[in-house]
Amino acid sequence: MKGTRRFKEWGWIVLYVCLMAVSVGWVASQDREPIEEDQEEKITLTFRHFWNKEHDRQVLEIVSDVISRYQAEHPNIKINFEGMDQTIHREQKLKSEMVTGNPPDMFVLFGGAEIEPYVRSNRLMDLSDFIEMQGLKDQFTDLQLWTFDNRIYGLPMEGHAEPLYYNKVIFDRLGMAPPETLKQLDDVIDTLKTNGIIPFAVGNEDRWPAGIFAHYLMDRYAGPSLIQRLAQGDDDVRFHNTPYLEAFKHLQKWIAGEAFSPSSNQLSTEDAISLFTKGEAAMYLNGNWDINLFQSESDPHFQQKVGVIPFPSLNAGDEKSMAGGYTIGIGLSSELENSKKEAALGLMKALYTREVQERIVYEGLRIPSMKIPFDPERTGPVFAQVIELLEQSPNSFLPYDNVLSPEVKKSFLEVIEDMISGKTDAMTALRQIQQSSVTYWELRRNSGG
Repeated sequence: MKGTRRFKEWGWIVLYVCLMAVSVGWVASQDREPIEEDQEEKITLTFRHFWNKEHDRQVLEIVSDVISRYQAEHPNIKINFEGMDQTIHREQKLKSEMVTGNPPDMFVLFGGAEIEPYVRSNRLMDLSDFIEMQGLKDQFTDLQLWTFDNRIYGLPMEGHAEPLYYNKVIFDRLGMAPPETLKQLDDVIDTLKTNGIIPFAVGNEDRWPAGIFAHYLMDRYAGPSLIQRLAQGDDDVRFHNTPYLEAFKHLQKWIAGEAFSPSSNQLSTEDAISLFTKGEAAMYLNGNWDINLFQSESDPHFQQKVGVIPFPSLNAGDEKSMAGGYTIGIGLSSELENSKKEAALGLMKALYTREVQERIVYEGLRIPSMKIPFDPERTGPVFAQVIELLEQSPNSFLPYDNVLSPEVKKSFLEVIEDMISGKTDAMTALRQIQQSSVTYWELRRNSGG
């Protein structure tokens, strides 16, 4: 009996151990399978932008919000969102990375001539199929600057316009009407100088703001077709032609007459706008992206004093087209594949929505790149005037630094900078641009581009 009892006790122990082993094995297998099934690939994307200036703060916040929400919805995806100085990114860093084939996964850039070399070297992802699948193709106002051989290589985030802003109070006090011709603008400049007021607030620290004056004068004296021929390498035309020489001489006259703020090449955008909002300068020429900086601590109603007009024409009755376009957007590296490509396209889908575009308008005071309805009255008096002006002046032309190849553009902006500092004259400047154009097209033709 005693042996039987021991056998039964050991039997229960063995049975218990076996059951525990089976149970542990079953639990372990159940725990392991879901982990293996739910384990998602960790993906990291690099995304470089140049929204570093104060006037870009709202756009940066909008995009950062989209990225944060996207990462929360996709815990396995991390976006390294980094900012870089615009000039360094566009003219140095990205160019070098495109040559070596190692650009960021996503990046902000300018469409048009700037991205053409990247398209030709197959460094930009073709987004045509993505746009078609998402039903976005007809949602954009203009994809011209992003389209090459009927394929789309980036998407504009916003549009822009470059009107002339002026202080209505100063003009009224001096009995001046908004100028409609260059001759009237010259008279306005003389009157302002006589009364100790800076005619134009210019912050040319980044070189391109003064280029706006040059391309408007070139357009007014020569019309829009000549720059297109030059940008396409037409051997029958030269930069040092009679209309452009007259335009550069006009610019040189303004420089010599101190129409621009002192030390313009050393001033930042913020410095120039400060001169404008303080009433020390009467006019400001730049893109609508600067409107959100038209604020003055001493004058909270400053925006009510700002008028918006097109840059004056050469002669009365001439067309007053406005510089602008859908130039600023986002591109993707063609090196992206598989899960990284899918993640990047998913973020693009999140960025190009009606909600984001509305925020671009109402918070960033930017012209939307997509066809969305919006109420200009909600944007403030200056932006509302810009929109009204665009509706009244449907004709526009691309800023010349978006039309010219990057190499020629660099020369274009350098000579304007030198003219402002008194280092060169009109004819020498144009000959220098022409030489850079000749060099560029010779190199491109010899390389079979």
